[in-house]
Amino acid sequence: MKVLSFQQLPYRHLPDDFAQKYNSVVTTPYHELVDPALMHQDHVDFLDEMLHAARCGFDGIGLTEHSQASYDILPNPNLQLAALAYATQSEGLDTALACLGRSLGKSKEPLRIAEEYAVIDQVSGGRLIAGYPISLSYDANQNQGIPPIETRTRFAENIELIDKAYHTKEPFQWNGKYNKHPHVNLWPRPIQPKLPVWAPAVGNPNTLAGILDRDQVFLYLSWFGPKLTGRVFERYWEIAEERGRDVNPHRLAFLQCVAVGETDEEAHREYGPHVKHSFNTGLGCIPLESMGIPGYMDIKGVEFITKDPGDFGVMPKMRNISYSEIVDAQCCIVGSVETVTEQLIELVKTHRIGNLALMVQHGSMPPELTKKNISLLAEKVMPAVKAAFSDQGWDKWDHSWWPTGMSGANKND
Repeated sequence: MKVLSFQQLPYRHLPDDFAQKYNSVVTTPYHELVDPALMHQDHVDFLDEMLHAARCGFDGIGLTEHSQASYDILPNPNLQLAALAYATQSEGLDTALACLGRSLGKSKEPLRIAEEYAVIDQVSGGRLIAGYPISLSYDANQNQGIPPIETRTRFAENIELIDKAYHTKEPFQWNGKYNKHPHVNLWPRPIQPKLPVWAPAVGNPNTLAGILDRDQVFLYLSWFGPKLTGRVFERYWEIAEERGRDVNPHRLAFLQCVAVGETDEEAHREYGPHVKHSFNTGLGCIPLESMGIPGYMDIKGVEFITKDPGDFGVMPKMRNISYSEIVDAQCCIVGSVETVTEQLIELVKTHRIGNLALMVQHGSMPPELTKKNISLLAEKVMPAVKAAFSDQGWDKWDHSWWPTGMSGANKND
């Protein structure tokens, strides 16, 4: 299996009463809250922490895209990924680089995304994992002004255009609904003959079907913990069977927040305030109505949410959720090496997860504590989780969605 160190880039210095004073992460007054020197330092620390994860031996490092949001200041994560591509290449680090989100449902320049991905793949020597989410509703429809009803059709056209641009040998014209190009001929192209694609999603049945039809990895981005949203895994494997896909565990990736210490008591003491701050000031400050603006969700998604709104887990209470509730729901797995390892192994075995992305930095967590979390996970947790995966006999499956520029590509380690 593959284990990735994943981070968002929050502004780490929001006040403790942020959730009480400000309505939304996307309308937060920048100049009122930001110290420019601290903002600069957050960006530098982020890159340093990602490199630390690569040096510690994680299979990959991952990041994603959010626009106009204080909890993740990565409007174009390819900027950071380009720096990480060069740094890891120059140090000889055989680490996958996963951009787990350039949102095609909001993009007005999909060919620019394709070109950026190609450059990163070139600089890294073929170590890129590409991510093509549809887009969060608030980001596409509020921040970018895309009419909600256009989000999914725009996504479908954009991903088709990118795929053709990568694989068509001769220049071609494109006359689509959203994109008009008299001449498409990308320079450069990726080193990899076919970029591995991990598609972030939250469980809409039509989205899952599309991911399977395109033979991509489903990356389940859930902040609510597997106890509350585990049925999405079941839904995915059921749809895979219906569409004639095999049950290769590497078809599934999952993002899990984690924080590990030497003991349970130490972990709760050191990480607890930062974990709570992260959920309260991040996800908790996205108004629920902004996650599904009318017209954004297709009829199948509306049907599922209407029947059972549990896909949104405990999101309505995230603004004021307590730390104990976060831990009890496994929104974040916190504890000693033994505690975290046990819960991650159970998660992997129960849901047949072949790719595990571990969220290692939370809200206000400082760099020293973030690096401690990364080091303990890499040295003491990751080997045991991988061994448990092997014990299931799942090593027989090739990993066809792993970068071909990596040593041992397409094989399990």
